Amino acid sequence: MDSHMALDYLFNEEGDIFAIVNSTCYTWINASKEVEIQSHKIREQAHRLQDISPWSFDLFTIAAKHHITIAEIYETELVDIEKAIAHYEQSADYYKGEESNSSANKCLLKVAAYAAQLEQYQKAIEIYEQVGANTMDNPLLKYSAKDYFFKAALCHFIVDELNAKLALEKYEEMFPAFTDSRECKLLKKLLEAHEEQNSEAYTEAVKEFDSISRLDQWLTTMLLRIKKSIQGDGEGDGDLK
Repeated sequence: MDSHMALDYLFNEEGDIFAIVNSTCYTWINASKEVEIQSHKIREQAHRLQDISPWSFDLFTIAAKHHITIAEIYETELVDIEKAIAHYEQSADYYKGEESNSSANKCLLKVAAYAAQLEQYQKAIEIYEQVGANTMDNPLLKYSAKDYFFKAALCHFIVDELNAKLALEKYEEMFPAFTDSRECKLLKKLLEAHEEQNSEAYTEAVKEFDSISRLDQWLTTMLLRIKKSIQGDGEGDGDLK
């Protein structure tokens, strides 16, 4: 990590907030009415930085947390998911600069989830595969790897059934423990139902899985998108149960 990097928070007369990391990277929060309402949150964070040395070895972490704060504002209050994604990606880059891979992965997983919701499936797939590969050999994190490969496979499935089959084979080869997981078994049932264009079998497989492991909103959305492709014109009941 380059220790010769300074992070400054500046406020102009109009109340705009700038976060500057040397002269090449900066973040701007516009002081327009809607954003200015949120600016006190960033301002409070900035005041807490006043006693930190500009040559602190935690600068990347400070910058990462700053970008998470901005991402959360865009995510929950301003509802601008594209900008939230950009700041989560920037945060992940800073965490990687500190080799804080666990924190970087958390940010990247937020990016992947939103990318899939925005139908940016390839981007989501790459992140889920990357995080899955990074965690599958970690004794403390490997249990989560199956979830990441599962989500990557669902994204493949929405794009193309054959892609999903090939991806599933790759994940089983990469991570043999995935084969015995409920997620892998569900994927195989869904692929079979999709190949047969059997909506009832698809729904039954999802219901069985959900009875043990409750589906969250993200999974429900992805599974519904796949189900609509079984139903052809998408004029189904829009339900998985």
